[in-house]
Amino acid sequence: MSVYGVRLPDVGEGVAEAELIEWHVRVGDRVTEESVLAEVLTDKATVEIASPVTGTVTYLHGEPGDRLAVGAEFVGIELEATAPAEAAGAPVPEAAAALVAPPAVTSPPAAATGSRATAAPAVRARARALGIDLATITGSGPQGRVLHDDLDHHLAGATARPAAAVVAVAPRTEAVRGLRRRIAERLTASWTQIPHITYVDDIDATELESLRAELNRRGHPSGVHLTLMPFLVRALVIACGEQPRLNATYDAAAEMLSMYEAVHVGIATQTPNGLVVPVVHHAEGRRLWELAGEIGRVTATARDGTATRETLTGSTITITSLGALGGLATTPIINQPEVAIIGVNRMETRPVWRNATFEPRLMFNLSSSFDHRIVDGWDAATFVQRIKSLLELPALLFVDDEG
Repeated sequence: MSVYGVRLPDVGEGVAEAELIEWHVRVGDRVTEESVLAEVLTDKATVEIASPVTGTVTYLHGEPGDRLAVGAEFVGIELEATAPAEAAGAPVPEAAAALVAPPAVTSPPAAATGSRATAAPAVRARARALGIDLATITGSGPQGRVLHDDLDHHLAGATARPAAAVVAVAPRTEAVRGLRRRIAERLTASWTQIPHITYVDDIDATELESLRAELNRRGHPSGVHLTLMPFLVRALVIACGEQPRLNATYDAAAEMLSMYEAVHVGIATQTPNGLVVPVVHHAEGRRLWELAGEIGRVTATARDGTATRETLTGSTITITSLGALGGLATTPIINQPEVAIIGVNRMETRPVWRNATFEPRLMFNLSSSFDHRIVDGWDAATFVQRIKSLLELPALLFVDDEG
């Protein structure tokens, strides 16, 4: 029988390499067409690599954490006698398999029988960290997909483990791999290559919060709940329309600034595996409730690991918020190659001098960073002040809205 050499496929436009995150098979496993062989991570998303043929795994190239070039030798599969002859489109001599020492890899026990628990990468990563075998959990998602809620229920029913009798002296170490390594690389590049200027101002959100509460009280047929974020995105759209140089990306090598009429807003989202930035595309064409629904949808897919490559790419400006943990001020790092990022800080009641007396007002700060190569201080201040005026008098957000 011949051995079919599976090469790492092109997993996305412009992607030259990918990081191996996890093997889903071991040497000796039988696989069929569309069986998942491994997960790899690109700059854009986590991708599952499926087998193109039916047969038995004879060798694996690489270990989790390795970076592999597109087109590199990946997996060897000995074709079954019943497999169509034309399937062996990339045959590898059987002797080649003997020259490759298969790496020590692990997979769920169910993998050896050709079945495995279905779960998003984030769920599998969390299960590994908790020491949970996904094969022992019945998933409540579509087609039995294991969700974070299923892990929570499993943990809630587990008996408490006895406390460790010995305290380790050596520090616990772990390799910075996968999404965390990508985050480290991108933030390092952004911070070292972009001269940041950060501008902080406070926002009186008292009227805005009254409007938000009233709209939520009335409700909407979609069942969506309004947060601060859709109001901020709407203000951002208006401000970008007036200063298009801030809704832009900058290619320093080509010395080219690309300005966009469409406003594709990245929403920095904390996930179990690290910071991810899903994108609300064409925010300029969405009304308030639709914005709220789309923000909720893309951030949910980012958190559960189901976001598509399209959802994670194409942003032209980004919003970041730590919610109640937002502090008084932050210095957000620009999501390169964008030229601006808007940071939302903690909302709180503060005494504000109004009409010759102090009044309790609901306030929060905006901490926004700009690429100083493209954005002057005056432009940055004008941009933030425009957002401030729109949020403090929220009726202005809807003067051009017909509905």
